Amino acid sequence: MNLKESVSSLVKDLLGVALLLAFLLLFFNIDKIKNTSTLSDLPDSIVNVNTIFISIIIEAFPFILLGVFVSALIQIYVSEDTIQKYLPKSALGALFPAAILGAIFPICECAIVPVVRRLIKKGMPLHVGVVFLVGAPILNPVVFASTYFAFRNNPTVLYSRMGLAFILAILIGAIIYFIFRKNSDQLKWSKEELLGKQVVQKVPVAVTTKTARVKQTMYHAADEFFMMGKYLIAGAFIAALFQTFLDRSVLQALGSNEYSATFVMMAFAYVLSLCSEADAFVAASFANNFTTSSIIAFLVYGPMIDLKNTIMLLAFFKTKFVLVFISTVTAVVFGSVLFLHFFIL
Repeated sequence: MNLKESVSSLVKDLLGVALLLAFLLLFFNIDKIKNTSTLSDLPDSIVNVNTIFISIIIEAFPFILLGVFVSALIQIYVSEDTIQKYLPKSALGALFPAAILGAIFPICECAIVPVVRRLIKKGMPLHVGVVFLVGAPILNPVVFASTYFAFRNNPTVLYSRMGLAFILAILIGAIIYFIFRKNSDQLKWSKEELLGKQVVQKVPVAVTTKTARVKQTMYHAADEFFMMGKYLIAGAFIAALFQTFLDRSVLQALGSNEYSATFVMMAFAYVLSLCSEADAFVAASFANNFTTSSIIAFLVYGPMIDLKNTIMLLAFFKTKFVLVFISTVTAVVFGSVLFLHFFIL
């Protein structure tokens, strides 16, 4: 790494640490700030941006921590040989087990990006990682429980959300496979990784003792946390701006028919950037203004792709892949929800 790249990397790391420290400072002094006259003099919109921004960060941080620790454990304890051993040899045959795997792990969309990124670096095929990326945030037991309690008077929403998510995760994975099967390397690799200095590989011989493995796990988790955290903060801030200044009355007016209502609720899901463990209760508040199928669109689309996730995906995957991924998820969810409305519900 030359001097210019070293300085650039240092500046990015310092910026990430500064953003994290600024958030922690605001968080632990929020009561003092609220009581100052300065805050009361600020426009309501600015205060609202600050409130929403902090709420998104507080909601997402525990899951980011979970995600980076799972990612670190994969880095240290899971070898490429293990992944190759347990994955079905058939490219399409691996899609169904990946969807089942997503139903086991309690990982929301805030934590799934570092986990999938690490698995792909370890040798998991891109399309299988995509199944896990879109399926796990919806299919896990925690989301099932929260959706059940939010819609216990309308179980159709619960079963439609889970069933649709399972089927669409496999379908989206298959589409990604056919699009990128000739060029499946869609990760952004650092120069050091390309040169082999930090390439993902089996645990080195030196890292064999229990203590050494724990130290390496903590090191990778901390490194990943600061790297992911700065993109989460940027995404949360943009989402807070959208939530504050977006005129929701205009969007609600568009919810007069099934097509526009579905589109509007998907747009809501993308912009609001809610955690999948909590989005069902927000969706329930829209039940009187939007159709059941558009509510399902909200619950399926948001965990698959939202604003804060887009920021993280663009940071670690090639832009072409992210654009194709977003377009695929959007088209598949929109079409399937309309099919669900006109032919099944």
